[in-house]
Amino acid sequence: MSFRDPPVFRFAPSPNGDLHLGHALSALINHAMARESGGRFLLRFEDIDPERCRPDFEHGIRRDLAWLGIDWDGEPRRQSEHFADYRAALERLRDEGLVYPAFLSRGEIRAAAERSERETGLSYPRDPDGAPLYPGLDRDLPQATRAARITAGEPHVFRLDMTRAVARAGVLGVEETGSGPDGETGRLTVDPAAWGDVVLARKGLPTSYHLAVTLDDAIQGVTHVVRGRDLFAATAVHRLLQALLDLPVPVYHHHALVLGQDGRKLSKSRGDVSIRALREAGASREDLCRRLGLRSAEKGEPEAERGDGEEG
Repeated sequence: MSFRDPPVFRFAPSPNGDLHLGHALSALINHAMARESGGRFLLRFEDIDPERCRPDFEHGIRRDLAWLGIDWDGEPRRQSEHFADYRAALERLRDEGLVYPAFLSRGEIRAAAERSERETGLSYPRDPDGAPLYPGLDRDLPQATRAARITAGEPHVFRLDMTRAVARAGVLGVEETGSGPDGETGRLTVDPAAWGDVVLARKGLPTSYHLAVTLDDAIQGVTHVVRGRDLFAATAVHRLLQALLDLPVPVYHHHALVLGQDGRKLSKSRGDVSIRALREAGASREDLCRRLGLRSAEKGEPEAERGDGEEG
């Protein structure tokens, strides 16, 4: 991997549960790359969900990272303390006619997709994560109608008008120094349109993951975004937002995932084995690094993608 001067890396977990082995792998890789390159390693808490994110989980993350031998530079950034940054970016996009309020719920979108498939016999278009694309029914509502529905308290989100946004930004590319799920690497052209009209904010919350993470990386001066391959496709949305908001473009590096016995990526919500549980069971840092398939505890580089089937 080539480095800019000085390179800046980050690890950005959500404090909504205990860290698992997949988080450990990403943190170790980022930290090793930062330290070996003489760069900075930042810690960020992506805590925009007030119902699930808790201070005790943040304390647990700090404790886990310390046990892994990972230190960070400066004070961690908490997204919940920077809603004004996200609100300003959202307003800029709204003023440029690129964002609109949408009133269909996720359940209603799924129902519309199922109805379309029954009536046409054709597969309904879905985003790279498998969710049905928003049908765009609210995209061209009159402004007065939108305002009346919002004033009446109708639940809504704010979506990016993808067609207009892509027309504005043009063809976009990124530098990938890791690889995507199909081995994609090097200078790549991205396809944000595959995501349809993505959500950028919700009622009462001036941001979404896509908007917050893109803006945070720019504000913090992150030069290298190193993360799991499950986020490879999302890079297209982030690259589009960078173009629309005139933000710098980092280098991307997507690494292999740690998989469970069922072949799926690890998840906090499924209760997959946590770093805390391993530590409390007597595992050492070296044990964890071997389990992750790292060449050594000092170099955060996996030998290959592997499952997490064994307990040792």
